[in-house]
Amino acid sequence: MSLSKLHLSVSFLSGKWAIFTYHSPIIRKITNLFKQTDIKIAFRNTNPIRQTIRLKLQDNTQGHEKSGICKLICKTSNKGYIGQTSRNLTLTYKEHILYIKNNDPQSTYALHILQNRHEYGPLKDIMTLIKPIRNANMLIPYEQLLIQTTHKEGKLIPEQKRGEHNPLFELITEYNYRHT
Repeated sequence: MSLSKLHLSVSFLSGKWAIFTYHSPIIRKITNLFKQTDIKIAFRNTNPIRQTIRLKLQDNTQGHEKSGICKLICKTSNKGYIGQTSRNLTLTYKEHILYIKNNDPQSTYALHILQNRHEYGPLKDIMTLIKPIRNANMLIPYEQLLIQTTHKEGKLIPEQKRGEHNPLFELITEYNYRHT
């Protein structure tokens, strides 16, 4: 790499320090020129390890450890229940299964399974995160949109109410059908 093509980024601090952004080993040769001066050299990386690790941790987060809008599938009818949770999906799944095991139809999903004597399965087989959402204020609107969309596709369990008719959701679902 020639010096004319070298991108050099230098910052001077307090008149005694020069900070170089490290792009290649040639930077070391340039900084050697400062050895005979009273300017101290520091290096800055354009890709710090902290950023790299943080990105990998976010990418490796399992879908079931997030919150948002989820779908529970009935293995018998292959229809789904759409729900929202601000907790992680694992806890929500355990709660629904506990209702089924205790013959307690507190959730619409449990009601469907119990009334119809349908099958449910392990978390990884029947529960998916449709839309991860961190902002709690967005849970209800997204849930309602996805319930209406799933109902329109004929894939919603009959025990789950579609909710109020919303023309805006109709417009969104029509647009999505035309452009997919």
